[in-house]
Amino acid sequence: MIAASLNAPRRAAELDRLASGHPVDVLVVGGGVTGAGIALDAAARGLSVALVEAHDLAFGTSRWSSKLVHGGLRYLARGDLALAHESAVERGILMTSTAPHLTRPLPQLFPLHGTASAGQRALVTAGLYAGDALRRAARTPSAVLPRPRSIPGTEAMALAPGLARTGLRGALLSFDGALTDDARLVLALARTAASFGAHVLTRLSAVELAGDRVRARDELTGREVVLGARQVINATGVWAGELEPSVRLSPSRGSHLVLSAEATGLAGTAVLVGVPGERNRYVFLLPQPGGRVYLGLTDEPMPGPLPEVPEVPESDVDFLLGVASTVLARELTRADVLGSFAGLRPLLAAEGSSADLSRKHAVLTGDSGVITIVGGKLTTYRRMAQDAVDAAVRAAALPAGPARTRTLPLVGAARRRDLSVVEAPARLVGKYGTEAPRVAALGEVDRALADPLFPGCEITGAEVVWAVRHEGALDAEDVLHRRTRLGLVPAEAEAARPVVDDLVDRCLHGLRTRTP
Repeated sequence: MIAASLNAPRRAAELDRLASGHPVDVLVVGGGVTGAGIALDAAARGLSVALVEAHDLAFGTSRWSSKLVHGGLRYLARGDLALAHESAVERGILMTSTAPHLTRPLPQLFPLHGTASAGQRALVTAGLYAGDALRRAARTPSAVLPRPRSIPGTEAMALAPGLARTGLRGALLSFDGALTDDARLVLALARTAASFGAHVLTRLSAVELAGDRVRARDELTGREVVLGARQVINATGVWAGELEPSVRLSPSRGSHLVLSAEATGLAGTAVLVGVPGERNRYVFLLPQPGGRVYLGLTDEPMPGPLPEVPEVPESDVDFLLGVASTVLARELTRADVLGSFAGLRPLLAAEGSSADLSRKHAVLTGDSGVITIVGGKLTTYRRMAQDAVDAAVRAAALPAGPARTRTLPLVGAARRRDLSVVEAPARLVGKYGTEAPRVAALGEVDRALADPLFPGCEITGAEVVWAVRHEGALDAEDVLHRRTRLGLVPAEAEAARPVVDDLVDRCLHGLRTRTP
């Protein structure tokens, strides 16, 4: 395998090679979790692969998730046992095999206040134990995801001190999977694909697709190129229909608010809040590393032209704050909102509300011969990618080996017990896995890189340099919004910007600090 590093010189060299008439077996359009997963699956089977992305890796929906690795409980409640089982299996693969370094078990409380009816409690209890049955069927160890149980009010308050004490009769405690950062999963997939020889080309916009070629525009230079392939796969999510008009989607918006742990009174345990007046709909308070809490999420239809970066409407802000406040000791207000984000789900078009549309994925072949993958969820990206590559192999008679991604560790991955002894700060291990010592070493070689980007910030200059040298960041926006996620809180992004601008510029123009 060649190096997994993505950077500007590699991009330029690989684009020149492909544009000069070197076709690949598979050309993937779209640099989200599905596109990166397809690139890895195909490259690991021995196929030549190129991935083109108009903006940056994880620019679209893949960075706007709840950061959960769902076990399929929601699908089970709707009677879709096959999809629920698939989700539980894929969750187990991520947490135990491919990305233990980027995932963690997340305890979740469903508080039982006086307003919770006996029927609602029975329904949630049954669901949690059914979800645990899925975990066992997927062979995910209880050491990774413990079994659910009922707990008294005193234990609930110890786990989530911000809960309202009045009327608290206890809680139901369960566990699900969570990502350290969804954008970092996409980066790990793309870099692992690159280590198998895949060409990962960001800032390259697909203008026109055919089954065997893509006409694209280099957003850095403005020149147009034609890239050849034996099979083109469209993995552009909610934008798939813009490149393949036969694809019909019904996108929905999932909004989240960014709060502080202090405002909510929560630390490491998530809280599920039933939406008043609805039987099977919940809002989540999801603690994150670094003292943040994500409050989400909505499920509203998104008709009309699709924005590149969706905004959270005022109605969603009011809804989320109001529902979450029903179980907390203090009422949340707009003053508590540090930031917000919304993702667009690429749901297959059908009758009914967006909340009722299926989360199944589909592999479609248009008249042009382009294969399009749509639908699905972040948790099931690997299965989606495998199905898309299987379709490409059949359609173009590609000389591919068997799928390998079920047991293929992503860059930085290791067993959990091995990650616990990696000689680097735990925060870095949670982001970079076994590569964490190399990131930390940048700050040892150049002490200025060990400094935080601004007072009170955990992220250092070393992480900015690493992003440019090894993770394909081409400008400060890539660093702030996709590599560090400082952009989730606008005030923090602006505080970091001067240092990030300077470091990125120096790296891109020949910074020569030795990389350990």
